[in-house]
Amino acid sequence: MDLKNIRTFIYVAELANFTKAAELLGFSQSTVSFQIKQLENELNVKLFERINHTVKLTEQGRGFLKYAHEMDKLTQEMAVQLREEKEITGHIRVAMADSLCVLFGERLEQFWLRNPKISLKVVAAGTEEMIRLLNHNEVDLVFTLDNHIYDTEYHILREEKINTHFVAAFGFPLADGRPISIYDIIKYPFLLTEKGMSYRRLMDERLAALSLEVHSVFETGNTEVICRLVEQGAGCSFLPDYVTEAGVKQGRLVRLLVEDFQIDVWKQLICHRDKWISPQMEAVMEYCVEI
Repeated sequence: MDLKNIRTFIYVAELANFTKAAELLGFSQSTVSFQIKQLENELNVKLFERINHTVKLTEQGRGFLKYAHEMDKLTQEMAVQLREEKEITGHIRVAMADSLCVLFGERLEQFWLRNPKISLKVVAAGTEEMIRLLNHNEVDLVFTLDNHIYDTEYHILREEKINTHFVAAFGFPLADGRPISIYDIIKYPFLLTEKGMSYRRLMDERLAALSLEVHSVFETGNTEVICRLVEQGAGCSFLPDYVTEAGVKQGRLVRLLVEDFQIDVWKQLICHRDKWISPQMEAVMEYCVEI
């Protein structure tokens, strides 16, 4: 049984699309179709139903997928064990929240000094899109900043609860250290990350439950830009503490004590349970834990 055909089958099964699988594998669509046909002939079963340009696994296809994942995993493990290279090489794809991208890039120079032959692709996305990419094997790791995720489909490699606060510039009218009401702060203009993204979405959902909303005058995924504008007095924001730490320590930003507005945000490093943890993945995971 050709291992290349098995790997192609996994891609087609997870993407439910021959064309997308061909693009990711670097094959023509006809090559992918031929490989699947070879596999079906060898197994003497039909693996996919093809109806009106849609692709769906048959019952036998779903059964074979479990074995295909195991065979692919064992093949990768064997290749690494037999390889005599001293340096770890490979390409790792990581999906993460926008505000984690800055944190991820802070020590990359040190990472590449230790792992010069590992290349990285970082995809900034919302949590729902990250999980879709993970399920379709389009990324190897997911680095979220959102509600706590627990699902038996995934391995949670590391997690940490993150504190979040409303912040404003030093000298802001409500920044005198006294507790304030959410009704007080929503009167002011806000500078925020994009609507629907991680902690911004959680804030909006909490406000909606109170029949409230904020007036957003500026939105960007770049939290450094938001911090600079807030420091200049352009408005308030709602950000994780690690983003505002430097500004708070230097007296440029103030965290506001808003009563009765608790949001639980978790930073989680996740991979799919069927994903083999290769040495290059381990290196990237260790780096994520460090930061």
